[in-house]
Amino acid sequence: MTACAIETAADGDAVREAAFTIAADGSYAARLAGEGDARFPERWTLDGPEPYAVPLPADQPEEPDTGLLPMTDGRVLIHRREGGASHAFGSGGGRHCFSLLYPTGPRTGELPVGAVECERLELLPPAPDGSRAYALSVGALSTTVWQVAGGAFGPEYVAEVAGRCSGGVWLDRTGRMLALDRETDGVTKAVAVDLERGGEVTPLLQIAEGSNDRLLLADPDSGLLLIRSDAPGRDRLGWGVLGSMLPVRFPECLAPADCAVTPFAVQPGQVLTPESCAVALRVDGVAGRSWVGVWRPAGRRLHHLAAPEGWLAGAGLWTRDAVLRLPYVTGAVPCGVARVGAPEDAVITEPPQVEPAGGEPFRVPDTPVVCKPVPLQQAPLTGRGARD
Repeated sequence: MTACAIETAADGDAVREAAFTIAADGSYAARLAGEGDARFPERWTLDGPEPYAVPLPADQPEEPDTGLLPMTDGRVLIHRREGGASHAFGSGGGRHCFSLLYPTGPRTGELPVGAVECERLELLPPAPDGSRAYALSVGALSTTVWQVAGGAFGPEYVAEVAGRCSGGVWLDRTGRMLALDRETDGVTKAVAVDLERGGEVTPLLQIAEGSNDRLLLADPDSGLLLIRSDAPGRDRLGWGVLGSMLPVRFPECLAPADCAVTPFAVQPGQVLTPESCAVALRVDGVAGRSWVGVWRPAGRRLHHLAAPEGWLAGAGLWTRDAVLRLPYVTGAVPCGVARVGAPEDAVITEPPQVEPAGGEPFRVPDTPVVCKPVPLQQAPLTGRGARD
């Protein structure tokens, strides 16, 4: 459902924060706990009266970039690269091994499920059904989609997509339609990949001919899409609706000065009402400070909320009744979830910020290319029935 895996720069070298990944149904989460040379997988249970964590240590510590993915049956998929070299940024070749971890009394049970040999491989976000897991292997000219758990015979080849792909957003509740950000000829566009039709690719975002248009989040219930594009002249956060003919909008409130804004969760269950969905955003300001933003398309206001102490920044999930659950860890609370109600849009928590031209959608000026937000009239998800 969401994950915190933010790349930052430190002294010219890329580093990555530990990921906190939540299962598709919000029942479990997983993270790499510990520090330095003493890291181990940890599973959180989120669907009970109170959250609790179960450590899943192996016989030896894990590498800092080990990948984890919670399954809805309580097991945790672990992705290791043999030799301990970093796989997160694709350095060198190698063998990528997968196992399912589960608690067995005082020890950790581990069921190997196979391996993939390739240069670079990254786990995709949890699949909607919670029983399968997928990964991307990026090559020089194409990208391979692998099913690395949930199959009958270990990792299975699913599809090959021309171009170098990244990201990964599920567009439906069945795990059939996957959106990827595909780079070809130096331009990145989000495309829809049909995993049940051999990886058939159709356009998803075509805002301007030469713009880089990436899909960040999608909500299958409402059709709301969160998009990042440089079509307005610089990278901006915008929104559109799956299957809609209306242009993408780039609200001014989602571009606060001196802040980076990244969406990480959308309120589910708002069927056919994308404008009313609450969206949670990570806001990174100066001096390394991070806090929570809450926004609704209809409200056109970004509400700034203080994050709980020890928030695993960029991680969280919404309930259907608009309660935001934020995981946190402190010295006194090793496994905590703060609950925050979404502000009413009538409550203004910052100076008003109005979209240009009274909130009219952005259009590329002086160009014959029409600003097409989500051209799903050409793609396989036009019509709500295709989602079910």
